[in-house]
Amino acid sequence: MPGIGVFGGTFNPIHTGHLRAAEEVREARNLDEIRFVPSALPPHKTPHDLARAADRLRLVELAIDGTPSFRPWSVELGRPGPSYSVDTLRALRATVSETTRIVFALGRDAFADFRTWKEHGVIFGLCDVVVLTRPPWPDRLVRDDFPVASQGAFCYDPASDAFRHESGHVVTLERITALDISATDIRDRVRTGRSIRFLVPPAVESYITAHGLYRSEDGAR
Repeated sequence: MPGIGVFGGTFNPIHTGHLRAAEEVREARNLDEIRFVPSALPPHKTPHDLARAADRLRLVELAIDGTPSFRPWSVELGRPGPSYSVDTLRALRATVSETTRIVFALGRDAFADFRTWKEHGVIFGLCDVVVLTRPPWPDRLVRDDFPVASQGAFCYDPASDAFRHESGHVVTLERITALDISATDIRDRVRTGRSIRFLVPPAVESYITAHGLYRSEDGAR
């Protein structure tokens, strides 16, 4: 069944690794679209070098322009306080039919800290979850990878190599192409005057240069 993918992050800045991961999730899960959701104030990161939300949203818009299956979604930028994924997923679920499949994608590192997320148990009941991992790929997810409080709500389905939640939603592992690109490295390159060509889309590179992003430690213009 086609559906909607949710791919969140600071996107500080968005880069080719983000785009390729999203495309592989879209293709593997047969999704109609992927929504890129820049966070206003990430609760799990120190935003000392975080560019303005408006700039990061614009970078997302430029990066995915011309890709019909990708769209920006500014839902978290209009909410005060920290950006919580459970609120975003609730907002999406409230606007689509009950039968619309929602797939929430997050990295393996983030899933390892999932127990610290706001109402993480609720997320499992709202959507399917895809855990992204790059080489060296683990063979599979295991029950101990899940928050202790949620482990009893899942059963493993060996036929699909997925964990099925009592709500009917599933958690799966998606092994994506290894692209050793990080936003931290891109910001460092900009600060030290090195090229970021081919690490980000050309329009993103041009915007960063034209607006003086990431030239200082605090990410300000």
